[in-house]
Amino acid sequence: MPLIKTVQGKHPQIPEDCYVAENATIVGDVTLGSQCSIWFNAVIRGDVHYIKIGNKVNIQDGAIIHATYQKSPTTIGNNVSIGHNAMVHGCTIQDNVLIGMGSIVMDDCVIESNSIIAAGAVVTKNTIVKSGSIYAGVPAKKVKDISKELISGEIDRIANNYVKYSGWFKEE
Repeated sequence: MPLIKTVQGKHPQIPEDCYVAENATIVGDVTLGSQCSIWFNAVIRGDVHYIKIGNKVNIQDGAIIHATYQKSPTTIGNNVSIGHNAMVHGCTIQDNVLIGMGSIVMDDCVIESNSIIAAGAVVTKNTIVKSGSIYAGVPAKKVKDISKELISGEIDRIANNYVKYSGWFKEE
C-alpha cells in the first residue's frame, strides 16, 4: 500500500485511473491528472508548496518531486516522463517533455514543451530550456534541436508505454 498522507490539512488528489506503486510516497498538496503512474520508491512531497501534475505523466522508480517552501511550487504538464532517480525541484515542466534518468532540474527552471533533458544532466536554477531543445551535461547546456521524430519516437512512445505498463499492475 503506498504512503499517501495529509500534511497541514492538504491531501493528495489522485484519480482512480492512476497507478501508484506499493512503496511510492505522495504527501500534502499534490494533484495528479488522469492516466498517471507513480513507480516504485518515487516520492512526491507537496508538504512545503503545491505540486500539480498533468495527464499521462509517469514518475519512474526512485524519482523525487519536491518544491521550495513558500517560494517555488512544481508544475508538470501533460505527456511527461520523469526518468528513474531524477529529481525535479520547484520548477515548471511543460507538455511533452522527457526528463532523463538521474537528471536534476533545479528551482525556478522552465522546461518548455517538446524538450528532452538528457540522462545525468543538471539544469541549474533559473534556466529556461526553450521548446524543441535537447539539454545535456553538468551544468546542462543545449546540445541540439529536437527532431519531430524524437518527439513521437521518444517522448510520446515512453509516455504511452508507461500507460500500458501501469495497466499490467492494475490488473493484479
